[in-house]
Amino acid sequence: MRAHIKDKAMAGPRPVVLSGPSGAGKSTLLKKLLREFDGVFGFSVSHYHYVSREIMQTGIANGEFIESAEFSGNMYGTSKAAVQAVQAKNQICILDIDMQGVKNIKKTDLNPIYVSVQAPSMDILEKRLRDRKTESEESLQKRKEPGLFDVVIVNDDLDAAYGKLKDVLLEDPVHGRGEDLILIFDPELLA
Repeated sequence: MRAHIKDKAMAGPRPVVLSGPSGAGKSTLLKKLLREFDGVFGFSVSHYHYVSREIMQTGIANGEFIESAEFSGNMYGTSKAAVQAVQAKNQICILDIDMQGVKNIKKTDLNPIYVSVQAPSMDILEKRLRDRKTESEESLQKRKEPGLFDVVIVNDDLDAAYGKLKDVLLEDPVHGRGEDLILIFDPELLA
């Protein structure tokens, strides 16, 4: 069993999936994290690779993507190779993913830490999103589903929210898959 788990698991530090609506402060929190811990974190995608629809569909069918979606007639996705490239640098891969992507990643063997950044209350978030008219009723309801995330950070105070994000990454530095333990984040290495 252990060998099977080890074969399926991606090597390297455990990734972090961040998700949250526009206006919740996710990008601001990420910028603070990247500034404070330069070189510790990396993004899975820094640019687009343009391929034909057929190549993309084949890659998806072959399990080469941890998540994919179609938007405005174009296909998008995050490849396993992109995540592995970050992990090969011994960096913690950050995936900034929408709700559909979160659900897709839940079906993979990636085993990330799932973090949702939210506005101070669901009512305020819902009002902000409705006022912006950037999300459908269905997507608003999906954000209310329990159990999708390991932690929900309510961003009503930037410093407190940032502290909680760091706590999530520092709280339990060793996360494992059975007996196979993986170091997440050790601030002592940065000192």
